[in-house]
Amino acid sequence: MEITADNALEELSRHVLMDGLDLVLDLERSRGSTLVDARGGETYLDLITFYGSLPLGMNHPDMAGDRTFLAELAQAALHKVTNSDIYTAQYARFAAAFRRVLGDPGLPHLFFIDGGALAVENALKVAFDWRAQRLGLDPAEPLEVLHMERAFHGRSGYTLSLTNTAPAVTARYPRWAWPRVPAPGPGGVQEAVEVARRHLAERGDRIACFVAEPVQGAGGDRHLGREFLLRMQELCHAYDVLFVLDEVQTGCGMSGAPWTYQRLGLEPDVVAFGKKTQVCGLMAGGRVDQVPEGALAVPDRLGSTWGGNTADMVRATRILEIIERDGLVAAAEIKGRHLGRLLADLAAAHPALVRDVRGLGLMWAFDLPDPARRDEVLDRLRRSHRVLLLPGGGNAVRFRPALTIGLDELDKGVAALDAVLTSMGVRETP
Repeated sequence: MEITADNALEELSRHVLMDGLDLVLDLERSRGSTLVDARGGETYLDLITFYGSLPLGMNHPDMAGDRTFLAELAQAALHKVTNSDIYTAQYARFAAAFRRVLGDPGLPHLFFIDGGALAVENALKVAFDWRAQRLGLDPAEPLEVLHMERAFHGRSGYTLSLTNTAPAVTARYPRWAWPRVPAPGPGGVQEAVEVARRHLAERGDRIACFVAEPVQGAGGDRHLGREFLLRMQELCHAYDVLFVLDEVQTGCGMSGAPWTYQRLGLEPDVVAFGKKTQVCGLMAGGRVDQVPEGALAVPDRLGSTWGGNTADMVRATRILEIIERDGLVAAAEIKGRHLGRLLADLAAAHPALVRDVRGLGLMWAFDLPDPARRDEVLDRLRRSHRVLLLPGGGNAVRFRPALTIGLDELDKGVAALDAVLTSMGVRETP
């Protein structure tokens, strides 16, 4: 059978679980924040960007229209080089671009790997190694990770013990019972900090690090907030554990700064990254360097066959150059303020439905009264208005637009939301 756009989903359904969008993406005709269904040519406004991993939208002209770049990309894709052992100029150019556009002088050590979960996993390994050496522990001595309720850090071995957003993700998989801190609600910072302090006081000799997402994405775009994270940073210093941040979702300019921790005035010891950076990994420094023979300095303590993907590195280098040249990080803050005003107006127009509008840079979200209505809103948006938005947590609607999104496209997306919510107005309850 010849595989075409018309039968692609049928063929895939023979082999894999099909629980995604009813869409066959046209890789050639999709442009910017417009996705094209290859079957019939229908277009969709893309406000999800491959779960926040597509920084410049589809077919950016300075990528798709640059023959020199495309040739370099094809050359890098021809052979999958083991970057951990065999080095290339492409690898070096990516590292230089990453350091220039996203780098933090306080976090000079870089480690690259495929996958956000594996980035977090290796950040934890750095912390385990560091803490064991600080305490002079036997190498077999088990250590723990202090982490947040409603966190999503991945689906790999260590990260499964941290992830607790939905039972389907973790149920029946063996995990460690590591200590958790409640996500602080309004006025609840002190209570959450006291829970963390109690864990550290009772189990401090077993805890290697505290890890958190500055904004809990899969947990419903819950902003942990500057005050709470600063207090946790202070606790980490007081109890001599590492302060680790997971910026897989929140990094690469999405917050209006290269990293969300910079907007919040934080100084982490390790930062895991991925998604929009295209190549996943970690940055480390700060107190990590108090142990000179740590995991990032000793061969084979961390490792990976590929050490990231060379084709991804070539693509990411061009992406970072465009972000830098076009000032897209600063633009994310300007566009985000526009989106925030639109959502504030939406909440004012639908007070019984739209609740807790929140955002930072271009990461915005709001809650609907319950999961059923949230799912109905997203379904109607897709079917009737061809607008794609993300769910999150139990009842959140999340925006994850490209850094290149136009103000008119944000207007269109919120207008579609307004139309859907208006059509549901007869069922509004205070």
